[in-house]
Amino acid sequence: MILQSLVKQYDALAEKGKIAKVGWSVAKVSYALVLDDTGQLVNIISRKTESEDHKKMLPAMLYVPEQVKKTSGVASNFMCENSSYFLGYDMKNKPDKAQKCFEAARELHHQILDHISSKEAQKVLSYFDTWDVKSASTNEYIIPILKDIEKGVNFIFEDEDGHSLHNNLQIVSAWDRYRQSKGSDAIMGRCLLTGELAPIAVLHPSIKGIRGAQSSGASLVSFNASASESYGNDSGQGKNAPVSELAAFKYGAALNYLIAEGGHIQYVADTALVYWAEDAETVYQDIFDMVLTGSENQITDQELSSIMKQIGTGGSINIKGIDVSYDNPFYVLGIAPNAARLSVRFFLQSEFGEMLRNLDEHNRRLEIVQPAGENKKLPIWLMLNETADQNSSDRMPPPPMAGAVLKAILMNARYPDSLYEMVILRIRAEHDLTWKKAAIIKAFFIRNGGQNSKMREVATVSVNESDYEPYVLGRMFAVLEMIQKTANHGIKATIKDRYFTSAASTPAHIFPVLLSLTQHHLKKLNDASRIYYDKLLMQLQNMINESTYPTRLNLQEQGAFYLGYYHEKQALYTKKENGAEVADHE
Repeated sequence: MILQSLVKQYDALAEKGKIAKVGWSVAKVSYALVLDDTGQLVNIISRKTESEDHKKMLPAMLYVPEQVKKTSGVASNFMCENSSYFLGYDMKNKPDKAQKCFEAARELHHQILDHISSKEAQKVLSYFDTWDVKSASTNEYIIPILKDIEKGVNFIFEDEDGHSLHNNLQIVSAWDRYRQSKGSDAIMGRCLLTGELAPIAVLHPSIKGIRGAQSSGASLVSFNASASESYGNDSGQGKNAPVSELAAFKYGAALNYLIAEGGHIQYVADTALVYWAEDAETVYQDIFDMVLTGSENQITDQELSSIMKQIGTGGSINIKGIDVSYDNPFYVLGIAPNAARLSVRFFLQSEFGEMLRNLDEHNRRLEIVQPAGENKKLPIWLMLNETADQNSSDRMPPPPMAGAVLKAILMNARYPDSLYEMVILRIRAEHDLTWKKAAIIKAFFIRNGGQNSKMREVATVSVNESDYEPYVLGRMFAVLEMIQKTANHGIKATIKDRYFTSAASTPAHIFPVLLSLTQHHLKKLNDASRIYYDKLLMQLQNMINESTYPTRLNLQEQGAFYLGYYHEKQALYTKKENGAEVADHE
């Protein structure tokens, strides 16, 4: 299903002229070797482009003849390669291997271009025949870029007028003939993706640009051990999962395009999210990106509101001249690096409107009163960061949990219990509760509460009058803390620093101590404040049986305690009733 969807995406992109044709691929190109009419190197020109933030120069993404899949051996690409193959020079102190690489490149270019009469082809062949690899280290054009050469950058050939030689029509035709001739001795088989009898790909294309994977690319489909083979198909990797060369090229080209295009790939933990609409209209990705991350780079919040009103009910809307419809098939692929391969975390397919609605419902579940002056969104990556220790060297949330959360959100399924457990663990470790963690608890209670009326009852945006005992105890703790802070202006350590997590887990042991301390704090307040807080505390105590505080609260009850604490704390910072003193916002 994944590969078939990517093949469809290639066809849609090709129809719009957005992707490389068969036999070509996108490569990162940093420099052009400028050749004169005799094939001599007369300059090296940077082809890097400025990044969007204008802070660095990045390699240009160019369509070049399809790149071979690199191994530890020697195998040259045509018309686009690194310094070892085009200059016979590298920074790894392996001159013999660099020499072999250059000779392999020379042999390949002669094989393809020997019978081509164009002057562009003759320039390239003359270059390979006359270039002295021993002079590379002292060449005036090479010395300034030695640091880049060390990184393994790619080169192309250009003439003195700035024309890329790999785009010359005769060279293009020669490459196409060469590529087609290679398939004459290919293994024939029934393609699993198209059902057609065609040459079967032995090696599948490398997928490039996934953070954490090898820079040269990683495999989505590969077999390199007999344990992975089946049905006696041990005579070739391709036979074990027969996919035609054409289909393999298409799915690889489509996925590489979606990754390289950059604007529509997001990372959550180690998982890269790649998403696309079946008709290859990027406006769908723009909308999805806005709901997923809160970014207004392409779609504004106002536009999104209009979109949700119309698409959310099953209709359509025209955005940027494109009709965006609810039922357009939409795909989300979650992939993560795993050595030289890519691991598929999940693959989701649904109608665009349904997936958009699921994301929107998740965001609504997260809505909660925030500290004064704040009105922030909580994108998924930031939500998951709340499950990780941000002071550690590895601040990444557990990848399996992150993947499970993403899948649950996009398919409107129950959140994994591990999300809730990790948030409670972080609250215990930090002895604090941010609005983000409170929002996660609220969302979890709403989606996973099921028939548990108490969980859903306390999962409100702001403080409520639920008599659920753990929730009321959390509210009481917030009041006790506020009394202490009001009575002791400028206090640095409060009861929260010492008793917060123990009060949430074993209230019967802690609350009698806290209430005793509070009597001393109340005596320091002026009459109006004392009356106000005493009345508030009494109202909360009347909602529960204070003579039998719970000995222990389970995980669900602890979450309700924390939610009650957070709700009451935010309410106390804004209440100005009965002349009570209100502490400044932290």
